[in-house]
Amino acid sequence: MMDEYRRGWALRYLREAKAELKAARKMPYMTPSLVLEASRKARNAIYYSLGEPAFVEIIIRETAEKTQPVADPVLRCLVQIEEVVRQLARLEEIDGEKAVEQADNLIELASDIVETLTGEKIED
Repeated sequence: MMDEYRRGWALRYLREAKAELKAARKMPYMTPSLVLEASRKARNAIYYSLGEPAFVEIIIRETAEKTQPVADPVLRCLVQIEEVVRQLARLEEIDGEKAVEQADNLIELASDIVETLTGEKIED
């Protein structure tokens, strides 16, 4: 069961991710930084909903560094999420619309995960 502290942070990060993405759509000149921040916050929402974020991050980092395929589907999904966030961070010039679409998909996934684990519906 998730404690109230992590639940609160997961919901907060998810709300902030949605707000950052909304701002990115309205301010194209700020799209790269806002999309990256929205993606990071969506990832953090997932981490908080799964447990202690520092431990979740360590597990994902160690798994990503291994060369063999990841058998666990949940862990594989988390590694892929981390890779998307890293790709967005590395790109200096990104296609704004494509980046917004990637961030939107990530936020939708984070919403599904957080809603499932908290039992609370997140409004847009």
